[in-house]
Amino acid sequence: MNVIMPQLGETVLEGMVANWYKKVGDKVEADESLFDVETDKVTSEIPTPVAGVLTEILVAAGTTVKVGTVLAIIREEGSTSEVTAAPASENVVAAVARPAIAGNSAQIQSRMPERSNDAQVRLSPVVRRLLGENGLSPEQVTGTGNNGRITREDVLAYLASKPSRLDKTAAPLSRHTAATTQPVLSAPQPVAVSVGKDDLVLPLNKIRRATASHMVRSKTTTPHAVQAVEVDFQAVDKARQAVGKEWKEREGYSLTYMPFIVRAVCDAIGKYPYINSSFGNDELIVHKRVHLGIAVDVNFEGLLATVVRDADHRNLRGLAAEINRLASAARRNQLKPDELAGGTYTISNSGTFGTLFSTSIINQPQAAILSADGVRKKPVVIEGPDGDVIAIRPIGILAQSFDHRAFDGAYSASFLRYLKEIIENRDWLNEI
Repeated sequence: MNVIMPQLGETVLEGMVANWYKKVGDKVEADESLFDVETDKVTSEIPTPVAGVLTEILVAAGTTVKVGTVLAIIREEGSTSEVTAAPASENVVAAVARPAIAGNSAQIQSRMPERSNDAQVRLSPVVRRLLGENGLSPEQVTGTGNNGRITREDVLAYLASKPSRLDKTAAPLSRHTAATTQPVLSAPQPVAVSVGKDDLVLPLNKIRRATASHMVRSKTTTPHAVQAVEVDFQAVDKARQAVGKEWKEREGYSLTYMPFIVRAVCDAIGKYPYINSSFGNDELIVHKRVHLGIAVDVNFEGLLATVVRDADHRNLRGLAAEINRLASAARRNQLKPDELAGGTYTISNSGTFGTLFSTSIINQPQAAILSADGVRKKPVVIEGPDGDVIAIRPIGILAQSFDHRAFDGAYSASFLRYLKEIIENRDWLNEI
């Protein structure tokens, strides 16, 4: 069986084989860790697809290849036939100088071309992007990784040692641009920061850099608008309090507000389908399936949007289980490729930190994102048959940032109003 480079996300076209857990000749079991794949967003541990013997490793650790490239060959248990792989070199980024070589990983690395010939192929996606953004070539940076491979820290260290480089290159770049293109408005360059002797300079990890890049791209390409509603979570709280202790003992985790919000969002999208869309080139792509992204903080190092697939086909109990499973896997760095790809609408749960109101940045290429902020007891006016009364209720704010190109404020507001009605009026105890 051919082991191929998996698709780690809908926009990811390549990945770097960061590490092999097995060597040629080793016996492997199904679902046993086989290798790590690194992209600019996440490092994923890829399991063995079948049980058998690892007969060939075609792509060495540290090599970046396109999705679908054959990385290794496993002879399945009970099979005596030989498996022939498609030439890996056709799919290798800045292809290697010779065909893939069978043998253990140490032999492969010793037979790989010298760095001057395969510098590009041994660059991870994040390193390649760093070099490109700063106009550097691999030859300018001294690598400290295995076999001289350039790491992200190597590039950042080089940039830190050249503080005046941006000023020197800015003028020639401007002249070239003016000579070859029409004048356009460009995003302002970051203000230069002077580093004091007591300041701590921390290189950004790959998740933090990917998050930063995505947020800037979203804000500069999408006209964000924000609306919010106050929601009374009394009906939700009654259900949580009725089953909370039993739920925790049986399931092993607490029943939070999030599954209720997700369930209500799915129903509201059914009535307002444009919320579950993406803005394309002069067209609105309305997604039939609801794949809800749940933004998960990874130990303050960045955000990952885990995806609950076909969320509208799951009941409350199923949503709670899947949300908890994905969040746990994200924090243990054990997410599978499909669990980060294909989201159509995202919910940011900053309410776990007690926030009052958040304006989230849209997760591209989606059209909207919902922020679920903290729920706290507040005095509110309740309209009753005998007049208004003041009561203490659990109140939280749901705020939606949306792409104003995709739909207008009236549509977004109607969605939020309907979402509020569902949360406040549903008999949630019957849903559990």
